[in-house]
Amino acid sequence: MQFFYNPDLDHSISQFTLDPEESRHIVKVLRRKEGDILHIANGKGYLFKAKILLADPKKCKVEVVSSDKEHHKKHWLHLVVAPTKMNDRYEWFLEKATEIGVDEITPVICERSERKTVKRERLEKVVQSAMKQSLRTYLPKLNEAVPLKSFLESDQTGLLFIAHCEEQEKMELKRRIAPDKNITILIGPEGDFSHREIEKAYGRGFLPVSLGRSRLRTETAAIVACTMVNMINNG
Repeated sequence: MQFFYNPDLDHSISQFTLDPEESRHIVKVLRRKEGDILHIANGKGYLFKAKILLADPKKCKVEVVSSDKEHHKKHWLHLVVAPTKMNDRYEWFLEKATEIGVDEITPVICERSERKTVKRERLEKVVQSAMKQSLRTYLPKLNEAVPLKSFLESDQTGLLFIAHCEEQEKMELKRRIAPDKNITILIGPEGDFSHREIEKAYGRGFLPVSLGRSRLRTETAAIVACTMVNMINNG
């Protein structure tokens, strides 16, 4: 099975036309023809079966045949991760976290961040592609990049954790996690959070956690955290 993506698709629509990029891929690359069935996710948990009415590489027209709703998991994982110096590493993190099961991602700019900007449009495409490839029907929410200070000043609920490298007493993340809870995890840049940022996070209710004995890269730490949370909730 192969998924396609259309965020505007809902039960009020019986026929629609896919965008030029998806249309070209379906008709030119996959060589789908009139009468073929497509599986299309809207990123909100619905999977639609649609029959091709017009196999045009610029405007592939389809008719909805049926739909199915996937029940969303009980926990919500929000990864708040500083952009990496090399953009491809951050894209790798987004791809793998989407495949594993992240619900929300916020890039945060920290005092020691070497990359201060991110191209959200490019990152959105990475997340969409990973959602389709992994056959998931929910598209993770990708927020705009914000300064860490601004993020910490916003209201956060659920279990709040910060993974940092300072020599302090920490509990392993896997021992802090409880199933079926909302969880937010802060992951810093290559140079780690500053002491001031760590103290600020503590003041906002974030608890320090360890991701293991090894010193991990930003993107690796985020994937380890994502995997731990999903193992606890799906075990």
